[in-house]
Amino acid sequence: MKDLIEIRWHGRGGQGAKTASLLLADAAFNTGKYIQGFPEYGPERMGAPITAYNRISNTPITIHSNIYEPDYVVVVDDTLLQSVDVTSGLKPEGAIIINTTKDYKDLEPHLKNYSGSVYCIDARKISIEALGKYFPNTPMLAAIVKVSGIMSDEDFLKDMEGSFKHKFAKKPEVIDGNMKAITLALQEVKKVK
Repeated sequence: MKDLIEIRWHGRGGQGAKTASLLLADAAFNTGKYIQGFPEYGPERMGAPITAYNRISNTPITIHSNIYEPDYVVVVDDTLLQSVDVTSGLKPEGAIIINTTKDYKDLEPHLKNYSGSVYCIDARKISIEALGKYFPNTPMLAAIVKVSGIMSDEDFLKDMEGSFKHKFAKKPEVIDGNMKAITLALQEVKKVK
C-alpha cells in the first residue's frame, strides 16, 4: 500500500455509503493504519446523493478537508452516473468501482474519458442472495478492499466478523449473511477496463 490512500464514496441517502466508509476506517485502524472516515451531506432526505470519504495511511494524517483528487471512487448507485461527476479529480493510476449490471460500453459515456481502471460488481444480486434484502454497502465495502489492497482478504474477513459480532450482538442471525455478502463480493468484483 502506498503511504496515503484517499477514497471518495458516492451513494444515496439510506444506501449505507457513510456506514461503509466508517466500517472501512475501523477495519484499517484495526490493522495498524491511521484513518479518517467522514460523510459530507446536509439535510438531504432518503435517496438524495451523498458523499463520504476515507483517508488511510501508514503515517499520521495531517490533512483535514474533503477529498478532491481521490485514488479510488466507489459508486454505490449507478444512477448517480447521470447526475454526478463521479470521476472528478480521480487519479488515472487509481480506479472506480461501480455497483451495476451494465456493460462497460453503457457506462463509458458517463465516465468523462476517465483513463484509469474500472471495476464493476452487482451488489444487488450479492446482497439479496446473502441477506435476502438489498443492502449494497456491504458488498461495496468488500469490493474497495479487494481493488485497493488496503489489507489482505484474510485480515479484512477476520476484522469484519468481529465487527459484525459486536454490531449485531442483538441480531446474531444477520452475521452469517453479512459475512457471505463480503466473501461473495471479494470473489465477484471484476475489472472491466
